[in-house]
Amino acid sequence: MTNPSDLVRDQLPEVNSVGTWAEASAEEKKAVLLEALKEVYDPELMVNIVDLGLVYDVHIDEETNVTLDMTLTSPACPLTDQIEYETQAVLGQLATSVTVNWVWLPPWSVEMITDDGREQLQALGFMI
Repeated sequence: MTNPSDLVRDQLPEVNSVGTWAEASAEEKKAVLLEALKEVYDPELMVNIVDLGLVYDVHIDEETNVTLDMTLTSPACPLTDQIEYETQAVLGQLATSVTVNWVWLPPWSVEMITDDGREQLQALGFMI
């Protein structure tokens, strides 16, 4: 059985073995940003926003300004500001700026949860 603490990562993965952040491809940067976003947890479900399927897309421009297309488990979520603040704080060291574009289509559903997210929820006692 996996404990929630077993799923916490202590460091970000390297972009690549020889290059720097500036030399990384857009796909490498996107992978690093998504890995960093696994440090942002939905405050009610206590599972990270990536594995919950809340991050729909990551856009990075030439100046490393990041725009995230994200959703919530419910449009009426009272903790939207907290999730947005934590998202900006986590990515602040990697991006020039971070903008969260809240989107509602397609609507979030439990099918969007990754296998890792399902394991996390099960470790917390959810039957999913």
